[in-house]
Amino acid sequence: MINPTKLMRGAVSVIAIMGASPMVGAGVPVLGVAIAQAQEQLVGSVLFEGNRRFSDTQLLAMVDVSASGIYTQQRVAADVESIRQAYDRDGFLGVTVTSRTEATADGRVRVIFQVNEGERAGIAAINFTGNNAISSGNLKGAMLTKETGILSWLLRDDTYDERKLAVDRERVRQYYANRGYPDAQVNAVAEYEAARNAYFINFTINEGQRYEFGNIGIETSINGLNTEVLRSSVQTGQGAQYSATNLQKTIEDMSYEAATQGYSFADVRARLDRDVATGTFNVTYLVDEGARIYVERVNITGNTKTRDFVIRRELEFGEGDPFNRSMVVRGREAIQDLGYFSAVEVTTAPGSSADKVVLNINVTETSTGEYGASAGYSTSDGILGEVSLTERNFLGRGQYLRAAIGATQSGRTFDFSFTEPRFMGLKVSAGVDAYHRISDETTTTFYGSQSTGGQLRFGVPITSALTASLYGGYERKTITDEKDNPQFKSSLVENGQEFNKAFIGYTLTWNGLDDTKDPTKGLYATFSQQYIGWDHNLLKSEARARYFVPLLDDSGIIASVRGQAGVVNSMDGGSVHAVEAFMPGPNLIRGFEGRGVGPRLTTGEYLGATMYAAASAEIEFPIPALPESYGLTGALWADAAWIDGLPGQGTGTLDPASQDTPLRTSVGASLIWDSPFGPLRGDVSHVFNKSTADRTQVFQITLQTLL
Repeated sequence: MINPTKLMRGAVSVIAIMGASPMVGAGVPVLGVAIAQAQEQLVGSVLFEGNRRFSDTQLLAMVDVSASGIYTQQRVAADVESIRQAYDRDGFLGVTVTSRTEATADGRVRVIFQVNEGERAGIAAINFTGNNAISSGNLKGAMLTKETGILSWLLRDDTYDERKLAVDRERVRQYYANRGYPDAQVNAVAEYEAARNAYFINFTINEGQRYEFGNIGIETSINGLNTEVLRSSVQTGQGAQYSATNLQKTIEDMSYEAATQGYSFADVRARLDRDVATGTFNVTYLVDEGARIYVERVNITGNTKTRDFVIRRELEFGEGDPFNRSMVVRGREAIQDLGYFSAVEVTTAPGSSADKVVLNINVTETSTGEYGASAGYSTSDGILGEVSLTERNFLGRGQYLRAAIGATQSGRTFDFSFTEPRFMGLKVSAGVDAYHRISDETTTTFYGSQSTGGQLRFGVPITSALTASLYGGYERKTITDEKDNPQFKSSLVENGQEFNKAFIGYTLTWNGLDDTKDPTKGLYATFSQQYIGWDHNLLKSEARARYFVPLLDDSGIIASVRGQAGVVNSMDGGSVHAVEAFMPGPNLIRGFEGRGVGPRLTTGEYLGATMYAAASAEIEFPIPALPESYGLTGALWADAAWIDGLPGQGTGTLDPASQDTPLRTSVGASLIWDSPFGPLRGDVSHVFNKSTADRTQVFQITLQTLL
């Protein structure tokens, strides 16, 4: 069938081309040629001048004249407005956009858009009125819109947008609703001040009465349903402040627990009884048999790279299974947590009959490949850098692949890692790691080494919070000790000496944190054991744990306590060689140099230790007057460590001054920055207890870690 629109567009193009042909000059009548010549011409190219905020490629996608290939004044005028609106949305209120044309040698026209961006309008201040219970700083932290600051040019979070302000109003209301104020009313008005080229955003809040949860009950009409098991899902404990999120989360978790008991059609509702006099909400969770609806079909769209099965396997149900909303919610969260998509939208549609439903999952893919070079500085390693290639969704199959080359002032590393998250279709991850690491001989280490090895590993989920990792591998280490200066000749190893080791082990990990990236409460703990054989016969055990708790509601002040301990045992009764000893340093107790705390020889060569135990307490807090968007927080801490146990000393002699007191203690303060390169922290330390020969340092820069 002939498409009239395409036919007309083609005819217009032909007529425009024929407008310059000899037929017109020869007097051959061609209907409409004069009109086409006057109104439409073919576009040879589209150029942009004066644009800094948006690239040529971004602007080219906004204009229709480039896509159609035909010039008209109306089309260009519409493109000018499209560009202006894009700048306006990004805060450039004074932008002007004009256009001009230039004829090209082939009879076409070059369209040039001239952009005068002006200055971007920021957010001078965000003010709150009526917020008696919650501070303005906490409310600002809940918003997407931020005040203009020194990093706004990079973060671009201080742009006024009416749609974003509407979202912020709802976020502030939800913030109140999750902190005991279900009736809070929030209004916001933005005022533009031309003299400062900035907006002032004013919030007016009516908080309403504060409520807590009162009596909590569960009622069910389903025979055989164990309601005591459902109680473990309740997050609205008696006496806790009212929280709309905890209420909804309880409903979802309770529905999921009922489904795991075999009641997939269980429907959970919350009956709320408000008591204004006591300021409480009594909650009764009603668990009844819901409508018997089945999943007829699951449609997945938007995944141009990711295979369908990678998405489907995150759902705990399939086509033909009972439809359960809590499982759908968990499935959407699991798909989002993959990190492959910037957005995941799940909708339902009627099926072929009344008891069937069609599930539509639409995803928006995001980049999962990262190639880059980074450089940094560490007080223990000096200047360091890395070039890496990472793909978190290899070939669209959800596999993880990483290759990296790193270098420090005293060594180089070559690493390769591959992980299959669903080995043989099971909820078991499997992976392989290979590495080659070169450590140079220095006056601090006395000897260098070249280590080549690899391992196979498997990860098995035991519960929702507990996982187990099993691994085994091999490593060959060759010692280098070639420097002529006898003062720094190693007493522990010889040049060219080789150590072969085969190892097998496991790690148990408990993750009960509310947020792994930015935890505020919960426990994170690991326990690992590793048997090391071949040239050794050792059992190495380590345990680490850290518990987080908020000190004051909505203050951002988080306290944590951390404990860790380790021991290496020789299984044949001999000594532990120093190459397999622990190397306690700043990650164990701050205020000491790397290889600066613990036993060493009289020559100064570091031995390491075969056992350690340490405890730490820390309070992290937001820095007053600094916007949360800067990612800067402060911390006060105290560390204590007991370092003991001597590995084999080779031909050397222990320096008694290096272990005249096994107990070390220190206190300090830190500045923590959630940088684009990862969480960094600078620690200023003061050491109270140390051995005489320990080497201390007042300031150090390290990576922020959970343990």
